[in-house]
Amino acid sequence: MTMAETEAVRAVSLRKTYGTGSAAIVALDDVSLTLERGTVSALLGPSGSGKSTLIKALGFVSPADSGEVFFEGRPVVKDGVPLADLSRLRRKHLGFVFQKANLTSFLTARENVEIACEFGGKTEGRRRARELLGYLDVVHRESSYPETLSGGEQQRVAIARALANEPSLILADEPTAALDSIRSRNVMELFRKVAHERSAAVLVVTHDHRALDVFDVLYEMEDGRIRPYSPVAAH
Repeated sequence: MTMAETEAVRAVSLRKTYGTGSAAIVALDDVSLTLERGTVSALLGPSGSGKSTLIKALGFVSPADSGEVFFEGRPVVKDGVPLADLSRLRRKHLGFVFQKANLTSFLTARENVEIACEFGGKTEGRRRARELLGYLDVVHRESSYPETLSGGEQQRVAIARALANEPSLILADEPTAALDSIRSRNVMELFRKVAHERSAAVLVVTHDHRALDVFDVLYEMEDGRIRPYSPVAAH
């Protein structure tokens, strides 16, 4: 495979500033990063280091002011200007998981996944939802409502929802912050399973250092800059 066939997203020299003049805050400072399919990566760093800003840029939610983003080898953003239909890219090719599962309270676990399935009609959507819940070992709760699910179960449903349209890129922003260490590790291992078995690129923003062995690649951010994670430097 060529690099273009294995890479999900590639960012080149991203810069993002909030505010102007003496009040300006540099959130991204010449950030370059490649996320390859079949790989699960962690992004660490203190609050305010630029992690969430980078997730938004890579997920086509809030583009950087300058720099380029390539998706599956194609240029899609240059200097903040879209070169493609970003909303369609998000809908068809990206999955998002957040700190809170954000499940719809009046829908069952299965229905929360089913509404994210965009192909094949209602019958196929239901089949797909059940298949994904089974893949994540939570199909036995398919008829349960979010309020009756544990935090770990809610995040499994949220991951299933993120997988609904077979994304090539999954971005997770502090998905285990509200979970205990055991459930946190379980969720991290699910992300590895998804990356390796479904050939997705997965990037997980986390403060949790207890499950770093789960990841293929480790990065850290500080003051808007990114580098390979160094445990010695971090501690």
